[in-house]
Amino acid sequence: MDDVALTATDPRALPAQRMDSSGHACIDHRAVFALALPLMLVGGVQFILALTDVWFIGHISIAALAAGAAVQWLIAVLVFVFGSVALPLQAIVAQACGAGRYRRATHATWTALWATLCVAPLFLGVSVGGHIVLAPFGLDLSIERLANEFWFPRLCGAPLGMAAWVLCGFFNGIGQPRMTLVISVTTVLANVALNEVFIFQLALGVAGSGWATTTAQACGLLVGFLTFLNASYQRTYGTRLINRPQAKRIIDQLRLGFLVGLSYSGNMLGYALFQLMQVRLSTSDGAATQMVMMLASVTYIPGSGIASAATTLVGRSIGAGDPGWAMRLGTHVIVLAVLCMGGIGVFVALSGPFLLPLFVNANNGDTSEAMALGTKLLWIAAGCQIFDGLVYGSNSCLRGAGDAIVPAAFVLLASLLIFVPMAHSLTFAPGLGWVTFLPQFGWGARGGWLANLVYLMLLGTALFLRWYSRVWQKIRL
Repeated sequence: MDDVALTATDPRALPAQRMDSSGHACIDHRAVFALALPLMLVGGVQFILALTDVWFIGHISIAALAAGAAVQWLIAVLVFVFGSVALPLQAIVAQACGAGRYRRATHATWTALWATLCVAPLFLGVSVGGHIVLAPFGLDLSIERLANEFWFPRLCGAPLGMAAWVLCGFFNGIGQPRMTLVISVTTVLANVALNEVFIFQLALGVAGSGWATTTAQACGLLVGFLTFLNASYQRTYGTRLINRPQAKRIIDQLRLGFLVGLSYSGNMLGYALFQLMQVRLSTSDGAATQMVMMLASVTYIPGSGIASAATTLVGRSIGAGDPGWAMRLGTHVIVLAVLCMGGIGVFVALSGPFLLPLFVNANNGDTSEAMALGTKLLWIAAGCQIFDGLVYGSNSCLRGAGDAIVPAAFVLLASLLIFVPMAHSLTFAPGLGWVTFLPQFGWGARGGWLANLVYLMLLGTALFLRWYSRVWQKIRL
């Protein structure tokens, strides 16, 4: 087994550890980056996947771009609520491999695949009810119609993406992120080609982008599953043998996945409502926020790789029986995530005037207003990314340790009780919001983004203090 990213010899040894000249244990940065680099590339590929949809939709019309903004985060919320069975798998696999229980890692993977199949009907059911979900938000009728066109194909194919996530969790957990990269590259290449075919050649418009993503996810899943069953993985992990569904294990996986998913879905729900506020405010505010969200996502290219590496490294350390090393290694990786995401956030803000025109059709009348606003918002977003690195890094370390309930509570409370009300108050002028019992200052999209900055500062601090408390050392998956 090629496991050099974790250790050069015994795969059950402590990950990313080496001895200095005086015989003291220190962090092997080369081992950390050997694991993180492929995962960074995966983050880059995922960014390109999302960017492809935005680019193609933006070249349909500015209204289509605003429609995509209206449902982007709502779709993400539903994916994390119904498809969260994949989320804890990486930590389970990492801890099992750290303890040398390779067949346990495979069994957990098959269980997650069966659990994904169990939740597939939920995705199909909600995919046909887009008009019901969007109706309460008071969107312009033309934008709501376009959003509904994208909603159905994107959600009904979501189980394919979740199954691919399960396989990526397995490969990441065993220290083979290169296979996750192969799955992601396959998906994005298929998506680029299929967007052109479905949107323009078949004239399906916004719906074509949803169908392209669904079909591309099927391609990535096929590549991942064939690799999972490959003879080399069969020899070490028995990937072809342990494939019978067990109801109790599936229920346990669904329960654990739901707890982990609360952390993600609570955050996504807050951003879904935030994005809908900006779309309700005006087409240009909604489009500017969508463009800034996409450009800010550049910071997740290194951030996602470093954070995902933290989940594996912390899990392997705990599985090997050394939570103290997990603490030292995880804290180091959190600092790396903050520095990388914050630094790139500033670079993106500086590059905003050159990057924003790439997202829209220059002949559209609302384009100049959206780009001018987006240039200003990018600087607030740069501040957000510093604290988002703290959120992302701390949460990933806690996930590797199996700590799900308290972090999920932090995210839910901060998102729904602080971020959403504050964003509503700062965004809308009196009489223009969804509710009247909150104060309304009318700062527009700038106010909403300032609320985002405060939210991430508070949440990042809370999650890091949870990690630093070492309470997670008492938890066992």
